[in-house]
Amino acid sequence: MSPPRSWLATPLIGAIIASTTAVLITAGPAAADPARSIPGKVSDPVSHVDPLIGSANGGNTYPGAVLPFGMISWSPTNTAGDQTNAAGANGYSYATPRVRGFALTHVNGAGCHPGAAGDIPIMPWAGEVTSSPTADTKDAVYAGGFSHDNESAKPGRYTVTLDSGVKADLSVTTRAGVGEFAFPKGATANLLFRVSNSLNGSEDAEITIDPATRTVTGSVLTGAFCGRRANGGVNNRKTYYRLHFAASFDRAFSGTGTWVDGDLRPGTTTASGGEGYATGADRAGRGSGGYVSFDTASDADVRMKVGISYTSLDAARQNLAREVTKRDDVGSVAAKATRAWAERLRSIEVAGGSADQLTPFYTALYHSYLQPNVTSDVAGTYLGSDQKVHRLARGQRAQYGNFSGWDQYRAHTQLLALLEPEVAGDFAQSLYNLAGQNGGVWDRWVHVNGPTHVMTGDPSAPTLAGFHALGVRNFDVRGAFDSLVTQATVPHPSGLSDAGCPGQCEGQRPNLAEYLRLHYAPQDTCHCWGGAAETLEDAAADFALADWAKRLGRTAEHDTLMPRAGWWRNTFNPSAGQEGGYQQARKADGSWLWPFSTTSDAGFAQGTSATYTWMVQHDVSGLAAAMGGKEQAAKRLDAFFHRADGSWATGGDGFRYDPTNEPGIHVPWLYNALGQPWKTQQTVRAMASLVYKTGPGGLPGNDDLGTMSAWYVFAALGMYPQTPSRAEMLLSSPMFQKAWIKRGNGRTITVTAPRAAPDAIYVQDVRVNGKAYSRSWLPESLLNRGGDVVVNVGATANTSWGTATGDLPVDHVPAADAPVPNLPAACVPTGSACAQNLQYDVDGVATGDAKSQGNLDGKGWSFPAEQLPAPGTQSTPGYLIPETKGTTGNFHSLRGQRTYLTPGRYQALDLLVTAVNGDQQTELTIAYADGTTSAAPLKVTDWASTAPRFGEEAAVTAGTRYNVNGTADGRKVTIWRVRVPADPAREAISFTSSAVPNVKIFALSGQPAA
Repeated sequence: MSPPRSWLATPLIGAIIASTTAVLITAGPAAADPARSIPGKVSDPVSHVDPLIGSANGGNTYPGAVLPFGMISWSPTNTAGDQTNAAGANGYSYATPRVRGFALTHVNGAGCHPGAAGDIPIMPWAGEVTSSPTADTKDAVYAGGFSHDNESAKPGRYTVTLDSGVKADLSVTTRAGVGEFAFPKGATANLLFRVSNSLNGSEDAEITIDPATRTVTGSVLTGAFCGRRANGGVNNRKTYYRLHFAASFDRAFSGTGTWVDGDLRPGTTTASGGEGYATGADRAGRGSGGYVSFDTASDADVRMKVGISYTSLDAARQNLAREVTKRDDVGSVAAKATRAWAERLRSIEVAGGSADQLTPFYTALYHSYLQPNVTSDVAGTYLGSDQKVHRLARGQRAQYGNFSGWDQYRAHTQLLALLEPEVAGDFAQSLYNLAGQNGGVWDRWVHVNGPTHVMTGDPSAPTLAGFHALGVRNFDVRGAFDSLVTQATVPHPSGLSDAGCPGQCEGQRPNLAEYLRLHYAPQDTCHCWGGAAETLEDAAADFALADWAKRLGRTAEHDTLMPRAGWWRNTFNPSAGQEGGYQQARKADGSWLWPFSTTSDAGFAQGTSATYTWMVQHDVSGLAAAMGGKEQAAKRLDAFFHRADGSWATGGDGFRYDPTNEPGIHVPWLYNALGQPWKTQQTVRAMASLVYKTGPGGLPGNDDLGTMSAWYVFAALGMYPQTPSRAEMLLSSPMFQKAWIKRGNGRTITVTAPRAAPDAIYVQDVRVNGKAYSRSWLPESLLNRGGDVVVNVGATANTSWGTATGDLPVDHVPAADAPVPNLPAACVPTGSACAQNLQYDVDGVATGDAKSQGNLDGKGWSFPAEQLPAPGTQSTPGYLIPETKGTTGNFHSLRGQRTYLTPGRYQALDLLVTAVNGDQQTELTIAYADGTTSAAPLKVTDWASTAPRFGEEAAVTAGTRYNVNGTADGRKVTIWRVRVPADPAREAISFTSSAVPNVKIFALSGQPAA
């Protein structure tokens, strides 16, 4: 077994020996094809990385100098003319090449604008400092443009020459960096330390300049991630860390100065003051900083070395002293950085592939290694979530921060565990440490050390369960498990708070007591972003904990939590939409949230029902059954991925696949579980080629701390996690002829596809460890022990491989007793009819003493309860009359949904129905059990009409209407009886219509065949 990789405590990297030996491997049908002999491994993966990928098109990556998992990341802050904002969410925007400083910390691909960190921007300024840089609110003076022709971004090094003629050359270790600034000879030369100007602003900042020791030190007190967001962000305008820095120079200063707000103070050496966390005029002109000047008459070059720490200035000095030697310069540090990156990027070695494949692949792998980020010092100290200094737990090598849980648990954390199990274990311990310091709460989005509450769900549960499933053990497994189970089972006071809602709700298991009572998160009382989304997230988290409990022999926890894995069914409404059901939010009284649209985000977080409906990775067979079976589910997937003209959906359509955001990124792989794996192969390859490219716009959207990049890495390897909290991988077609996946623990997984090519997207057959393999997924044992996978690919689909029932991915949840959840109760026999139960969505009835409770037409008018039949079947034979008091729904609007019937052979459907806002016409399409349909017109006269216009019969007549303003108008209103013919020879199961919500059904009966 090879020793674990270790580099966190020292910048010295061991020598790397690159293997360039050609590997000639053939397998299966490729053995007779010498042209398909596998070329040698890529010898220099670093050369295939382009850190500028994702710096446009909303990818929100940054191109600056950083090491794998580095604390420091030295990168430009670009400006679009507003000092209280930045051109890109994480500081850099390729389309806006104007910089106001090079900041020391960043978070890769976070979506809030401005994003996280961007602390201590340092600006090389070739000119006199004649006014306060903070007073330059539009960055019109103390900023500079540059051409991308004069910019170079490589792993561990960033170089740019500004239009002013100043060249900045930056490289870093884990916690320190070296910058060399070349000024035009004879020009005025200054370095501006904008200590208060973090991306989100600051509560306080301070700077001290010591000409005698040629040092600049200081700190910024900041935080406030997503603090400008409209949906609850104001709650995050708070501080949770102070970043300290210590900078030393290779030459004396020719001058110094500081500023506070608009006051420039030449010759001074100390200053302090923050900016606040607002934006625009509320923050403009506030803040502090300082500058040092240099004489360029004979020497125009300045070298600066800087160390940072989240615990103290002394720790920043110590980090610098330990990681950068006195003899180091940018070149030597960059050389070490290149070796460090080469070591990490060789965790996956590939053979074959074009430049257009290798660059996106190794850049994606590079982005995957940018987080989590080391937050502990070389001495083992770190800042906890309680804002106190702590020491590493026993056996822990480093403390990590920056956990974008809602994003990362869907792809990135599995890749981390696969490639870096030791880092994953330290990260798990880090999250456990932070939770313990946060009153036992595992925050879903941790920035450095701070709980920010951003997004929804309980992502730590599937993250740590997934780590454990992939063999990660170097953390307090049982302590972390017990803590997460407590979070999932014991209500916390924060769960009843609306602080930060909807986007940053403080409760990690919001209103848990109500969730446990109802078995879903109610939209109206959940204190969460969206009730349906929260239910789905919690079901995934509960499955993760139940599955983990089984691995740990914790039977009681398993038996408690496993049933909760199926609670996603409680927000699956089979009547929502015509296609066969969707996830839909519902209220605490059990009613569904109306109006409903598959493209609406009501009840969801950053997504629509059409996307979230598929978010049941742990129970795909159950989801398919709820949709009417695997064939029906696959047809729905076909429509989800393709526009009406047959082209691929690549975003911008709420009804279809969105490759730019996390809730649906697993969906292309679901075809495997539906018995059509060739469509997974086709879809994955299409998305990989259509939305992942070379160049700055090469990512489909926010990289979200490496999540989107991790998706591409998996896609290129031809595998993807079946379930976030388990280790099985779903198979697709690899892009490279061979890949060596090194787990860092002496285990290697090889994936060989001798015929891999851009047009060879279909799996023909598979061999695992030399034996024919027909399953469309790889078992946990292979992922943890290593093994050889050979995938024979071709240009035409093999529709038989991986399709047998025994070859489909296995769900690990009990099958539901009733495949389709939330169907209406069975019809009630009454006379010769069977009175159907309906899903009511509108309260169209009020009582005389509570006229405000009803609103049938959307204009405030309702039927009077006193003049309607009594609820039940007695008052109106043949019909089940709904409740007419209170606020319970009692009319069923035709919103385009599917209305389910108790299956039966009916000669007709008899409707008690009315229309509002004018006469209404549509067509009812009745579906039968054999898959056929019949159609008949439905024409309904307006409820306030004096006579029927389409031959209806008046069934219920009231002499007045009530209004929400407490009045009655004395206008006669009617509910009509309408008969719609059905085919008595076939078993009717449901009906649909176009969306005509002004048609309101009061009651419905099926008339049995004679």
